[in-house]
Amino acid sequence: MKVLLTGAFGNVGRSTLDALIARGHSVRIFDVDSPHNRKSAHSYEGHPSVEITWGDLRRSGDILQVCTQDIDVVIHVAAIIPPLADKNLHLTEAVNVGGTENLLKAMKGLKNPPRLMYTSSIAVYGDRVKNPYIYVADPVNPNGDDFYAQTKLSAERLIQEAGIEWAIFRLTYIVSPERLQMDPLMFHMPLRTSIEICHTKDVGVALANAVTCEEIWGHIFHIAGGEKCRTTYEDYIGVMMDIFGLGSGILPPEAFSTGKFHCGYMDTTRSQALLHYQEHTLDDYYREVKKKVSSWSWITRLFKWAIREYLLNKSEFYGRSHKISLTG
Repeated sequence: MKVLLTGAFGNVGRSTLDALIARGHSVRIFDVDSPHNRKSAHSYEGHPSVEITWGDLRRSGDILQVCTQDIDVVIHVAAIIPPLADKNLHLTEAVNVGGTENLLKAMKGLKNPPRLMYTSSIAVYGDRVKNPYIYVADPVNPNGDDFYAQTKLSAERLIQEAGIEWAIFRLTYIVSPERLQMDPLMFHMPLRTSIEICHTKDVGVALANAVTCEEIWGHIFHIAGGEKCRTTYEDYIGVMMDIFGLGSGILPPEAFSTGKFHCGYMDTTRSQALLHYQEHTLDDYYREVKKKVSSWSWITRLFKWAIREYLLNKSEFYGRSHKISLTG
């Protein structure tokens, strides 16, 4: 197959690219020209199965140059995701919705339009703390303040109404040992939230296997790790803090939101039966992270209380609760 892959140098995109290459597909990469992406591209330069093109989804001319008649399948992974999605709503709308619309127009302009695979998000289901088991047939109900989820749902609708062959994959909480940054978003999920992770490599396998799976077209699927990847956010944070050398109880409960977020346990019976991608468990991921941080976790243990203060300063909820207690 000749595949056009958008957002190839992001977390999911990179895993998908590697899995596509491993299966013998030819891949035309379409991504934004940035120092980070240029660095990621080095290891693929000169590869006989990879063509690297730089451009912007917001510019229809860029897309017209790469979405050509020789493309069999488009895998549309590119998107603005949180936390940036929460900070720049205009950019998020322009890329996630406008960019998808530009891509669809380019595809429909071809004599024989390629098929489109799109990665959406579990966020479209909204808050599921009280009812964590999520099925594809469940109604979508993104939280009112979750602009990212709203743009993903808008893109889904554009795709379903475009008159092309499509498949939509709603992704769970995707993890990678290469991306362990702690940003303020970590405090937005209530500790009692049920989460089901999926290793980024497993997502790549799922999407690469889907390229040649005829049964996927015209359907929506969940991509998540399975029962061995399920836990609660409280337990997940505790284990990760232990691995980092900070201790499971270093972050107090009042640092975390108690409001609406998303995540839950996704039914993946159909996607796993067709795509055979669930290879990593939660414990596998913990072991990978432990190996990754083993060389510097002694530093975090040494400065754990300074790190604690640094992290708590990132939590809008912790600051708010302390202001209330001091003025109450």
